[in-house]
Amino acid sequence: MKKRGNKNLSEGNGTHFDVLIIGAGLAGIGAACEIQSQMPGKSFALLESRESMGGTWDFFKYPGLRSDTDMQTLGYRFRPWTEDAAIADGASILKYIKETAQDNGIDRHIHCSHRAVKADWSSDDAKWTVTATKGKGDDTATFTCGFLYVCSGYYRYDKGYLPDFEGTPRFRGQIVHPHEWPEDLDYSGKKVVVVGSGATAVTLVPAMASTASHVTMLQRSPSYVLALPGKDPIANSLRRLAGNRVSHFLTRWKNILLAVGVYQLSRRRPGFTRRLVRAGVKRLLPEDYEVDTHFNPNYEPWDQRLCIVPDGDLFRSLRKGTSSIVTDRINTFTEKGVELESGAELEADLIVTATGFDLLAFGGIEFNVDGEDIAVPETFSYKGLMLSGMPNFAYTIGYPSVPFTLKADLVAQYVCRLLKFMDERGLDICVPRNDDPSVVDAPLLDIQSGYAKRSEHLLPKAGSKEPWRPDRNYLRDLIIFRHRPISDPAMRFAKKAEPALSETALSPDSPKPTS
Repeated sequence: MKKRGNKNLSEGNGTHFDVLIIGAGLAGIGAACEIQSQMPGKSFALLESRESMGGTWDFFKYPGLRSDTDMQTLGYRFRPWTEDAAIADGASILKYIKETAQDNGIDRHIHCSHRAVKADWSSDDAKWTVTATKGKGDDTATFTCGFLYVCSGYYRYDKGYLPDFEGTPRFRGQIVHPHEWPEDLDYSGKKVVVVGSGATAVTLVPAMASTASHVTMLQRSPSYVLALPGKDPIANSLRRLAGNRVSHFLTRWKNILLAVGVYQLSRRRPGFTRRLVRAGVKRLLPEDYEVDTHFNPNYEPWDQRLCIVPDGDLFRSLRKGTSSIVTDRINTFTEKGVELESGAELEADLIVTATGFDLLAFGGIEFNVDGEDIAVPETFSYKGLMLSGMPNFAYTIGYPSVPFTLKADLVAQYVCRLLKFMDERGLDICVPRNDDPSVVDAPLLDIQSGYAKRSEHLLPKAGSKEPWRPDRNYLRDLIIFRHRPISDPAMRFAKKAEPALSETALSPDSPKPTS
């Protein structure tokens, strides 16, 4: 994609935009690129709560930060990933996002240090009025838009999840959560205990083990851990033979089909997948290692996300003895470390609580439609990208089983199709309505991870049938989002002068209005 479209924000094009994007991370930058490319006449802006773009990859500072999947699929469809490393470090991913924004002129449309806190919809005007706080003070700014597009993800960034551990004030060392990692933290030569067994923990342990005296991963229960090559030899060979774009396309589809295949195999033959993962782990550990104690989860594959370790770095540190795993529960913190339910005590100079995060629906924005507050948990998710009763609104939440950007990319394409559909027919308003009494509530995130269960009550509902049941299969979504008709019985369209949004949806074959 190339630079084109809107004027620089500093040129005074006002605070009304055709599309207002919330969030300037991986999804927000991708959405802006898609809108600019597909609809060059549309004005748009991005509101970013932090001081710079990049989202997750600008926020986290802990050691070893990296992608948990390959960059050919986590990266953008339209911008090839050209580095040799397929599983990339955080700094490289942040650079990739920033270069994408700069090369396409998206950086000129970003309002940093603007946190959207309230969004009010007016059907009379067919527009949203968005209130944002500026910086850390009490100043606010107001923006209006015809379409509101939330790409803020679903993590709560201001603080991580921390269980109520008994005795933490007694501990004489330092306690750090990955959400609040001090950039000057020196752990060289120290005994470190990392509490947790998820993606963050398996990233931290080998990264810290290279300089710490010893790192112990203390887990309440095991996770599935899968070792993958840090570099993709097929991708790198294709790049040399066929160039960046062809190799990116071929490698991306290779990895998409592989990821979908692994997920389907896991759901249909969980026992076989469990044995397969266990065999891979056992191969990378000493013969007498207690694999079933530390790497045999009490749930089926893909009930929670699989943890990826590039080049088996976690297993390498376990073999070297620079790290170890203890599977037990914390009874209490002590002056020297933690006392476990088994009675053993782990001594530590530094305890890292990699205990996860909480979810925050749509950045915590308060929504109001025509004077009525919207309770997000009472809404239904339409096709996994819009909400019932919320006009001219879309959001991005990724799949549990394949890289986040795949869903973000499809949503951006769908939004452009939707806006073109409305423009061609002279329509101003679109809103999904759930009028089917047979639709049964279901969780939006169909995974058993702690963060999903803790925050389930804060998220919209999914439904038991289409279009309220989000499809978790990327290949099916590809057809739905790119090729299925925009109009269906659940989607209502109207012009500003038409007050009733509950009438029959416009057929995709309806004639376009004549001037």
